[in-house]
Amino acid sequence: MRLSRIKKRRILRFLAVMGPGIITASVDQDAGGITTYSLAGAQFGYGLLWSLLFITIALAIVQEMGSRMGVVTGKGLAELIRERFGVRITVGVMVVLVLANLANTVSEFAGVAASMEIFGWSRYATVPLAALLVGWLVVKGTYRLVERIFLGASLFYAVYLVSAFLASPNWPIVLRQTIRPTFHIERDYLTMLITLVGTTIAPWMQFYIQASIVDKGVRRQDYGYVKLDVWTGSIVASAVAFFIIVACGATLNTHGVRIETAEQAAMAIEPFAGQYAKILFALGLLNASIFSAAIVPLSTAYAVCEGLGWDTGINRSFREAPGFFSIYLSIVGAGALLILWPKAPLITIMYLSQTLNGILLPAVLVFMLLLINDRKIMGAQVNSPVSNLIAWGTAFVMVVLTLLLLVTSII
Repeated sequence: MRLSRIKKRRILRFLAVMGPGIITASVDQDAGGITTYSLAGAQFGYGLLWSLLFITIALAIVQEMGSRMGVVTGKGLAELIRERFGVRITVGVMVVLVLANLANTVSEFAGVAASMEIFGWSRYATVPLAALLVGWLVVKGTYRLVERIFLGASLFYAVYLVSAFLASPNWPIVLRQTIRPTFHIERDYLTMLITLVGTTIAPWMQFYIQASIVDKGVRRQDYGYVKLDVWTGSIVASAVAFFIIVACGATLNTHGVRIETAEQAAMAIEPFAGQYAKILFALGLLNASIFSAAIVPLSTAYAVCEGLGWDTGINRSFREAPGFFSIYLSIVGAGALLILWPKAPLITIMYLSQTLNGILLPAVLVFMLLLINDRKIMGAQVNSPVSNLIAWGTAFVMVVLTLLLLVTSII
């Protein structure tokens, strides 16, 4: 009886703490991410599934570092960068982050437009409605309400599991290619590999998870539950990527169909996996796009305000934190307006935004590693040797892959 009470208490504490890790990792499966996974499956079949095992571990380690810094210091990543490295470096980081996140936000609204156009709805109606919805939610909602809605949206990613099974893949081949790494020094292959890492471990995520931990007010004694939240989110995020790649690999790659967008993937899947697979794929894209169109600008607002020393927090009113909400609404508005521009190169923006994430990631990781290994900041909660090895290894691999991509592009 007493044991069951302890278990119940632990479950309740986990549910109370749960949120930042799962939400951050789930939002990572955004419009650009779904497009990337669809392209990976269509172009390379199951040939890149092996990378998800390594990406999952790297994602969890990096996210755990950010959440630990948030719990221990009570400060966001941008604030720590400003205090440790100075205003000039912080402003430089913020400029690059804002540009990257604006491109990411454009890709989210492109996903809204693309998913609804499958059902015959015009982007000139759906994109403004989506922008108004995410703007109202954050400006008028509380942290608790926003987090609950985001957690609910995370559950919807299960549609991709159903789509994968409807595609009827050869599961023994899927399993074999998942556990047997293959590598090719070719421009298209390296670009896709960098983009997979960049869309799964994005720079904006590191700013968001730490800021949300601080905004939520998680206590040190609950950190064990935060770690579980992070690992759960990382595994779920990679599972979503896995099933999208499998669905497109089993249908589009098998039949030699070439695509450029997630919308085309949803339409092309129908002849091979049926109408329900197409509908589920499209609804999953819509959910991911709206979900991420709220989070990515929110990450930007957190980071910029922390870097400048301004007040932040969803629980604050517009009058209490005008800079925070103004930055958020500006990113949302600019992203939506660019999608409504008839000549906007949507495919290029969506794909390059993810590649840019992969190129920027090493710099962000270096800042995080220098901070989390500083005993003046973290005390006894500095990184373990294993965490340092994986995090530095991730940064090193991204640099090597980027250099290989540049070399193959020149040759």
